[in-house]
Amino acid sequence: MEQLLIKGCIAGDRTDQTRLYDLFAPRMLGVCMRYAKSREEAEEILLEGFLKVFTYIKNFKATGSFEGWMRKIMVNCALHRYRSKSHLHPVLHLENESPLATEEPDIFSKLDAKELTLLVQSLPAGYRMVFNLYIFEGYKHREIAEALGISEGTSKSNLSDARAILQKALAPKKNLAHVK
Repeated sequence: MEQLLIKGCIAGDRTDQTRLYDLFAPRMLGVCMRYAKSREEAEEILLEGFLKVFTYIKNFKATGSFEGWMRKIMVNCALHRYRSKSHLHPVLHLENESPLATEEPDIFSKLDAKELTLLVQSLPAGYRMVFNLYIFEGYKHREIAEALGISEGTSKSNLSDARAILQKALAPKKNLAHVK
């Protein structure tokens, strides 16, 4: 079915474009939500992403997953938005915070997707971008530095600070879990 929708979209069939959008928009909105500060901004990124999907769908090579291809477009649209708005200025550096990396997976596993998205959205833009690219997209610091126009050291520092902020925000939730 996916391949038929893709062929229809390449041919410019509006019905197939609508079906493709309806099929993938909820998942892609989830990706956009992690990069955006608000739902409205995520929806703008989503629409921009789908415009690119429909423009470049003829270039999709069926060697990988179509959803993965679309996801990359959505991430690139989010990155472009932030680079063009110059949101990626250095933010406060948490001198006295020590990341609790050994507890992080356990803490995050207790969150549902909505809670995690809200926490990630609360991060300053630069931290949010680095955190998402590293944690969710699997980028290396060198790749993040290239994508965002920052140094590898800044990428590492922003990731560390983002983790510290998230862990601090999760501390009350973690403490409540011990009370139960």
